[in-house]
Amino acid sequence: MAENRAYILTEMTWPEVKEALDKVKVAVIPVGAHEQHGPHLVESCDAVRATEFCRLLAHRMYPKVIVAPTVNMGVSYHHMPFPGTISLKPATLISVLEDIVASLKVHGLKKFLFLNAHGGNQATLEVAATIIHEKLGIDIAWLQYTSLSREAMGQHIKSQLSGHSCEREVSEALYLAPHLVKKDRISPGDLKDLPYRYMSIGGGQIGVNYTFKQITANGALGDATRATYEAGKDIVEEALNRVCEFLEDFIGKR
Repeated sequence: MAENRAYILTEMTWPEVKEALDKVKVAVIPVGAHEQHGPHLVESCDAVRATEFCRLLAHRMYPKVIVAPTVNMGVSYHHMPFPGTISLKPATLISVLEDIVASLKVHGLKKFLFLNAHGGNQATLEVAATIIHEKLGIDIAWLQYTSLSREAMGQHIKSQLSGHSCEREVSEALYLAPHLVKKDRISPGDLKDLPYRYMSIGGGQIGVNYTFKQITANGALGDATRATYEAGKDIVEEALNRVCEFLEDFIGKR
């Protein structure tokens, strides 16, 4: 495996894993979703972005990181009005993550990172980390990687309401996995008014349950026609740098 300079569990034999475990300090579990992404991104977008981001991370952090199989469905109830979306109950996602962590703990791993690419998973991942930490006595961190790209986002994202199938997400896809993008169908979000006066998308103010059908007719936010490969590169690389900084600190504690 040394010539590949990345530990990706789905691409390794058990003897390779056994050898790697002497060096690995953290198991990273990519977490995505299977849900509508407007007219121009395929429904596996979040799972694939999580996978490809973690591949870059594994190369950057070799040999300290091993990447587990991607959890390719998540909490997506708010996208269910659009065909093809598959949503897990929060309790189901927690159970799946607990079983993955418990399995890898048997093999000697003691630190874990849930690397999330779908905003709808964040609250569940926080609860999952708390439950699993208490049950198994291991250290768990969780993050949504694009939340770390503040400088690049400020430079490239101009839409007031973005965050899904928008210029940010399409730009990321163009950089990480361009096959996700239906380039001839790229469209701005067909936005409606927010259903509640004080609600906000992506945190802050007052949280209210909603479906995407209530805020966008085509399932997209923002303006994906502004998406570029260069913006995606800036967003992803800034996030990679910050995740690596965090993991070095995470590994060094206790």
